[in-house]
Formats: sequence, structure tokens, C-alpha cells
Amino acid sequence: QVHVVESGGGQVQAGESLRLSCVASGRPFSDLNMGWFRQAPGKEREFVATIHRTGGGIYYSDSVKGRFTISRDNPKNTVYLQMNSLKPEDTAVYYCNAAGQTVAEDYWGQGTQVTVSP
Repeated sequence: QVHVVESGGGQVQAGESLRLSCVASGRPFSDLNMGWFRQAPGKEREFVATIHRTGGGIYYSDSVKGRFTISRDNPKNTVYLQMNSLKPEDTAVYYCNAAGQTVAEDYWGQGTQVTVSP
């Protein structure tokens, strides 16, 4: 079992920045592909960014490309999401996902709220 914990959410104004962190424990972090998703009120959860277990294979949704950066620090068992130039439409609960090599190895954190005021 993998335990996933996000932190770093908060309330900011449009144009400001936040950095989210996610720690995954319970198995070697370097075995896990990591990703960030978000869910706004009344909407489905959507993909934000992902990073391969090796640190390569980085992909972003079109809505955050150029503003958000995903990175990982394997010795610290941590993945980050640097969010710059935040917009009100980025307001959502942000979830961290840890994925192993099989479909069954799919783990989620409890989420962290990000609120961006106009």
C-alpha cells in the first residue's frame, strides 16, 4: 500500500504562484509514476500533469502548459507542482496520484484546496 499526502494549497490572487508538494511512502518512490489532477466544484476530476518514475516523460494539460511545472525529488519521495500565473479557473482541489506498473497500483491523496481570487 502506498500512502500519498499533498500539501501547499492555499488562497492567492490571480497572477500569483503556489507550489504543491506530495509525499508518497510505502514502496520505493523511484518505482512510481506521479501525477497531479484537479477537481473544481461541479466538475469531473481532470488531468493536470504527470512525470515518469525516471523523471522524464513529463506531460501537461493544455490549460496549464507554460504556467505549471511538475518535478520530482526521488531521495525525498516528493513530487512538486509549481504553479505560476494562477487564474481563477485554476481554483480546485488538487490531488496527487501515484501509479505503479499495473492498473491495480493506483493511489490517491486526500487533496489540497487551491483558491485563486480575481
